[in-house]
Amino acid sequence: MGSFSLIHWIILGLFLLLLFGGNRFSNMMKDVAKGLKSFKEGMTDEDKPADRRDDPRHLPPQSRAPEKPIEVTPEPRPREDDQTRQ
Repeated sequence: MGSFSLIHWIILGLFLLLLFGGNRFSNMMKDVAKGLKSFKEGMTDEDKPADRRDDPRHLPPQSRAPEKPIEVTPEPRPREDDQTRQ
């Protein structure tokens, strides 16, 4: 008496089919599949390295070296004593 027989499973299946309907059930399965697909895409997006072109801190490599180095040493300022003597 505690177990379901074949007729019980058929009645239960018909009841669920009437409750959800054929179209509702297929739509629910499509929604579940879309959710799983978007979840998988989200997981693979996290694994990909970030595109460095979008990063404003990333500078493109120089095509060639400058011909002469840039001078960064400041020139000495003339002293006020030198200007008044002239």
